[in-house]
Amino acid sequence: MKKILVIFLLILLVAASGCMTRSREKDSGSPMIVPTTGQDAGSVVNPPGQGAARTPCKELNPLIILVEFPDATHVAERSFFVNRYNTQVDSYIQSMSYGIVCLNGEVTPTWYMLPHDTSSYRISSRNLEVNRTRVSNLIRDVLAAADQDYDFADYDFVVIQLGVLTPDYGMVGLCGHPGMLGWTETSVLTAPSGEVVNRGVAIFTAQAHVGTNFHDIAHILGGVKDGNRMVPCLYDHDLQVKPGPELEVFRNSMINMGYWDPMSCHFYKNDTSPPGICSWTRIRLGWLGEEKILTVNPDNRTEVVLSPLEDPSGDVLAVRIPITSSTYYLIENRAPIGVDKVLPDHGILIMFADDRIAECHNGNAPVKLIDANPGVPYLQGAAFDIGEHEEYVDQVNNLRIKLGEKLGNEYRILIEPL
Repeated sequence: MKKILVIFLLILLVAASGCMTRSREKDSGSPMIVPTTGQDAGSVVNPPGQGAARTPCKELNPLIILVEFPDATHVAERSFFVNRYNTQVDSYIQSMSYGIVCLNGEVTPTWYMLPHDTSSYRISSRNLEVNRTRVSNLIRDVLAAADQDYDFADYDFVVIQLGVLTPDYGMVGLCGHPGMLGWTETSVLTAPSGEVVNRGVAIFTAQAHVGTNFHDIAHILGGVKDGNRMVPCLYDHDLQVKPGPELEVFRNSMINMGYWDPMSCHFYKNDTSPPGICSWTRIRLGWLGEEKILTVNPDNRTEVVLSPLEDPSGDVLAVRIPITSSTYYLIENRAPIGVDKVLPDHGILIMFADDRIAECHNGNAPVKLIDANPGVPYLQGAAFDIGEHEEYVDQVNNLRIKLGEKLGNEYRILIEPL
């Protein structure tokens, strides 16, 4: 019956408008509450080159299910979450993908009441201590509650938006799949009706920052390849589970990318938009094409003018230096434009990547920053720049990377053997 009703509604839509595209629902008005993020937390400034004349984006259509509990009703109104996803997260994704991808979510008009109190679903804030059965139960109960009203297979992915604050649930945000419930190329999430849930499910409390929203949605968008997540967390899971004050412990786990990518930090400052993602994450998401990446032979002397990563009009946005078949350096220019105005510093980042490593455990990671100034905590001084930390030398691999000059927001960089 539900399928027949959907078909009938689509026929009416075709008759009225001649198309079958989703309308974009946005609400730029002030929410009744602003959880932990400030007014500007989701504002994103598009980088140069992203004007009106551009190719239409590939629209992602998630279903965002509003959820509350018998002992804790929602602390923010629906309009807050419409604005959060269809304005703030959408704007950030468009900026990070250079306009390739945009988001147009359908936020349920109904707050679905779950059968149990929050205590039945509450989990740890530390990834390796999460009770996966409770995550599974939450997803199962939410899908069951909304199953009669929606065909989940019609949506690109599902967001479970809890109406409660983080202390009520335990963790501010997570990716249920591919994530806490594991990930395999053959596993399929289904609703009680048997409908398939495409790609994955993310879960957020009302206090989730835009950077947290993106972090867990990016796990879904990256997908799974050869049994591994393409876009993993870039903080160290084993350090994140250490005892101590939660914020301090999390900062100490950001040993790979620090505050230079929301896959590591979620956000830099709580009352601003998140920092931009690094070139490695953009490549994994398919948003930085080979035409913008210069691959150089480490045995040859090469000079390159590197444009800001946030400027899609630049000729070269990243430099790749292969070391072995699975390891390589990436060089990028993080200039104070676009969302990269919100960074601990600016300049040239040098990263070492190892595609043999899938997740960040015990100090190992698929990508790591080379720290230009280890005396500054949390990799906040990692950027190389003219006049300070102009050169990086890898004695083992016979490689020198040297900054030559700064040309506006661009850098001339020399790559050569020792």
